[in-house]
Amino acid sequence: MDDFARSDVAEVFDAYPRAIKRKLLRLRRLIFETAKKTDGVGDIEETLKWGQPSYLTKATKSGSTIRIDQVKNGSADYAMYFHCQTSLVDSFRVLFGDTFRYEKNRAILFNLDEEIAIEALRECVVMALTYHRAR
Repeated sequence: MDDFARSDVAEVFDAYPRAIKRKLLRLRRLIFETAKKTDGVGDIEETLKWGQPSYLTKATKSGSTIRIDQVKNGSADYAMYFHCQTSLVDSFRVLFGDTFRYEKNRAILFNLDEEIAIEALRECVVMALTYHRAR
Protein backbone atom coordinates (compact mmCIF):
# COMPACT_ATOMS: atom_id res chain seq x y z
CA MET A 1 0.00 0.00 0.00
CA ASP A 2 3.00 2.33 0.13
CA ASP A 3 3.02 2.49 -3.67
CA PHE A 4 1.99 5.87 -4.98
CA ALA A 5 0.15 6.45 -8.26
CA ARG A 6 1.34 10.05 -8.30
CA SER A 7 4.96 11.05 -7.94
CA ASP A 8 4.07 14.46 -6.46
CA VAL A 9 2.30 12.75 -3.57
CA ALA A 10 5.27 10.41 -3.04
CA GLU A 11 7.58 13.43 -2.95
CA VAL A 12 5.51 15.08 -0.22
CA PHE A 13 5.67 11.91 1.90
CA ASP A 14 9.43 11.61 1.30
CA ALA A 15 9.93 15.15 2.61
CA TYR A 16 8.43 14.40 6.04
CA PRO A 17 10.69 13.54 8.97
CA ARG A 18 10.89 9.74 9.33
CA ALA A 19 8.70 9.46 12.46
CA ILE A 20 5.96 11.71 11.03
CA LYS A 21 6.11 9.91 7.67
CA ARG A 22 5.57 6.55 9.39
CA LYS A 23 2.49 7.87 11.25
CA LEU A 24 1.03 9.55 8.15
CA LEU A 25 1.52 6.38 6.11
CA ARG A 26 -0.47 4.56 8.79
CA LEU A 27 -3.31 7.09 8.42
CA ARG A 28 -3.09 6.71 4.64
CA ARG A 29 -3.42 2.93 4.89
CA LEU A 30 -6.37 3.33 7.26
CA ILE A 31 -8.16 5.56 4.74
CA PHE A 32 -7.62 3.15 1.84
CA GLU A 33 -8.48 0.04 3.87
CA THR A 34 -11.61 1.65 5.30
CA ALA A 35 -12.76 2.82 1.88
CA LYS A 36 -12.31 -0.67 0.49
CA LYS A 37 -14.47 -2.16 3.26
CA THR A 38 -17.20 0.50 3.13
CA ASP A 39 -20.07 -0.12 0.73
CA GLY A 40 -20.75 2.58 -1.81
CA VAL A 41 -17.47 4.47 -1.42
CA GLY A 42 -15.62 3.12 -4.44
CA ASP A 43 -12.05 3.86 -5.36
CA ILE A 44 -10.21 6.62 -3.55
CA GLU A 45 -8.30 9.22 -5.52
CA GLU A 46 -5.09 10.35 -3.85
CA THR A 47 -3.95 13.83 -4.78
CA LEU A 48 -2.56 17.00 -3.25
CA LYS A 49 -4.73 19.85 -2.00
CA TRP A 50 -2.94 22.83 -0.48
CA GLY A 51 0.22 20.72 -0.66
CA GLN A 52 -1.27 18.07 1.63
CA PRO A 53 -1.98 14.42 0.76
CA SER A 54 -5.71 14.32 0.11
CA TYR A 55 -8.22 11.52 -0.36
CA LEU A 56 -11.39 11.93 -2.42
CA THR A 57 -14.31 9.70 -3.32
CA LYS A 58 -14.19 11.04 -6.86
CA ALA A 59 -15.89 8.07 -8.55
CA THR A 60 -18.94 7.93 -6.28
CA LYS A 61 -18.84 11.41 -4.72
CA SER A 62 -20.08 9.71 -1.54
CA GLY A 63 -17.80 11.54 0.81
CA SER A 64 -15.96 14.64 1.86
CA THR A 65 -12.24 15.10 1.26
CA ILE A 66 -9.84 13.89 3.95
CA ARG A 67 -6.37 15.44 4.16
CA ILE A 68 -3.40 14.42 6.30
CA ASP A 69 -0.31 16.40 7.19
CA GLN A 70 2.20 17.34 9.82
CA VAL A 71 0.96 20.22 11.97
CA LYS A 72 3.08 23.18 11.00
CA ASN A 73 3.48 24.68 14.45
CA GLY A 74 4.37 21.45 16.21
CA SER A 75 6.94 19.06 14.83
CA ALA A 76 5.64 16.19 16.96
CA ASP A 77 2.02 16.73 15.92
CA TYR A 78 0.21 15.55 12.84
CA ALA A 79 -3.43 15.67 11.83
CA MET A 80 -6.31 14.34 9.80
CA TYR A 81 -8.18 17.29 8.30
CA PHE A 82 -11.81 17.49 7.22
CA HIS A 83 -13.71 20.13 5.27
CA CYS A 84 -14.48 22.88 7.78
CA GLN A 85 -17.94 23.55 6.36
CA THR A 86 -19.15 20.05 7.19
CA SER A 87 -20.50 18.88 10.53
CA LEU A 88 -17.96 16.04 10.70
CA VAL A 89 -15.70 17.25 13.50
CA ASP A 90 -18.72 18.31 15.58
CA SER A 91 -20.13 14.80 15.11
CA PHE A 92 -16.80 13.27 16.16
CA ARG A 93 -16.85 15.35 19.35
CA VAL A 94 -20.35 14.12 20.18
CA LEU A 95 -19.53 10.48 19.46
CA PHE A 96 -15.98 10.24 20.81
CA GLY A 97 -15.58 13.15 23.21
CA ASP A 98 -12.07 13.41 24.56
CA THR A 99 -10.89 10.26 22.77
CA PHE A 100 -9.29 12.72 20.34
CA ARG A 101 -7.89 16.24 20.37
CA TYR A 102 -9.57 18.53 17.86
CA GLU A 103 -8.67 21.71 16.05
CA LYS A 104 -11.82 23.80 15.83
CA ASN A 105 -14.15 22.29 13.20
CA ARG A 106 -11.43 21.09 10.86
CA ALA A 107 -9.12 18.41 12.29
CA ILE A 108 -8.31 15.57 14.63
CA LEU A 109 -4.84 16.11 16.09
CA PHE A 110 -2.32 13.44 17.05
CA ASN A 111 1.09 13.42 18.70
CA LEU A 112 3.93 11.07 17.89
CA ASP A 113 4.00 9.83 21.49
CA GLU A 114 0.34 8.85 21.76
CA GLU A 115 -1.52 5.76 20.70
CA ILE A 116 -4.41 6.35 18.33
CA ALA A 117 -7.84 4.90 19.08
CA ILE A 118 -7.88 3.14 15.70
CA GLU A 119 -11.43 1.79 15.76
CA ALA A 120 -12.86 5.18 16.72
CA LEU A 121 -10.73 6.84 14.03
CA ARG A 122 -11.89 4.26 11.49
CA GLU A 123 -15.48 5.28 12.28
CA CYS A 124 -14.55 8.92 11.68
CA VAL A 125 -13.08 7.96 8.31
CA VAL A 126 -16.26 6.04 7.40
CA MET A 127 -18.33 9.10 8.31
CA ALA A 128 -16.18 11.33 6.10
CA LEU A 129 -16.16 8.87 3.19
CA THR A 130 -19.96 8.57 3.29
CA TYR A 131 -20.77 12.17 4.28
CA HIS A 132 -22.79 13.03 1.17
CA ARG A 133 -24.55 9.68 1.11
CA ALA A 134 -25.71 10.09 4.71
CA ARG A 135 -27.18 13.56 4.14
